[in-house]
Amino acid sequence: MAQIRRPTISDVARAAGVSKGAVSFAINGRDGVSAETRSRILRAADELGFTRDVRARGLSSSRAMAVALVIARPPETLGADPFFAVFVAGVETVLSQAGFALVMQVVPTHVSEEEAYERLAGEGRADGVFLTDLRVDDDRPAVLRRLGLPGVRIAPDIDDSAPSVVVDDRPGIRAAVEHLVALGHTRLAHVGGPATYVHGASRRAAFDEATDAAGLAPGVHVEADFSAEGGAAATTRLLDLPPRRRPTAVVFANDLMAAAGIAVAADRGLDVPGDLSVTGFDDTAVSAVLRPGLTTVHTDVLAWGAAAAQTLLAAIDAGIDATDDVHLPPPHLVVRGSTAEATRPTGIPQRERR
Repeated sequence: MAQIRRPTISDVARAAGVSKGAVSFAINGRDGVSAETRSRILRAADELGFTRDVRARGLSSSRAMAVALVIARPPETLGADPFFAVFVAGVETVLSQAGFALVMQVVPTHVSEEEAYERLAGEGRADGVFLTDLRVDDDRPAVLRRLGLPGVRIAPDIDDSAPSVVVDDRPGIRAAVEHLVALGHTRLAHVGGPATYVHGASRRAAFDEATDAAGLAPGVHVEADFSAEGGAAATTRLLDLPPRRRPTAVVFANDLMAAAGIAVAADRGLDVPGDLSVTGFDDTAVSAVLRPGLTTVHTDVLAWGAAAAQTLLAAIDAGIDATDDVHLPPPHLVVRGSTAEATRPTGIPQRERR
């Protein structure tokens, strides 16, 4: 006699026309869905005869009621970067309502990061983990799966390794390049994050694609570490180039490095934007109060954090890989005073257009 298949959370989501995450929030009585949507989901669950797995109920009673964010960066670098403070604020807007705490650890290496996951799982201190600073060929999703810890990636693209909050940063970099090209700049440089990071590689690729599409010769790349010191050192390298290779505009991978670049230019007696145009990324609070104001790529980091927390809580309820990916709106360029027309001859001809 054939065994009757029990309806799953996917069946309920399909019947109600919603995501699996929304079903999880509704059946667990959590905020995050409207009253009408909750009613529709519960009605669909009832009609299908869906009930939560008894084992899952048992597990829920022994939860840590906490999720973790483990970051492998030097503490001084992390402390100076406003991105993570805003991201954590977004996370807390959701966790506080759900009664969950955030366990945050800053560790020195990737090896110690994985050791932290082992301890969190072994000691039952966290029910799930946020994965930031995604690395090329990142093995952390596999580690979390082995440990049975749900994890949510915050990344510019998706793969099958874990549920993801997807923020495609490439349109922002392309918009910055197109803006500078429209102002007459033909010698552009990019100061990016480590190429081992997925977002470092994606922003560099977007810069190359945009300069190529504009018919320009390849721009200069300098790899830095997202810190003010890294941005200053990268700007110094660029300004020390021979005059015919020196850029007239620099696209930085975050606002902190861009602010440091403006300071280095000022120390050299250069005017921003008269001698050098500068763009940043993230549109953090400092960008509007710099003088000149920083032209930068706006991203809603608070929304990243909130979406990541909602997705992780849904994954904890529904199962490690049972949660839909979330796609956030792409970033856009905010033009301020740090960019202007290229007023000096560049001395370098554009690449022949194909």
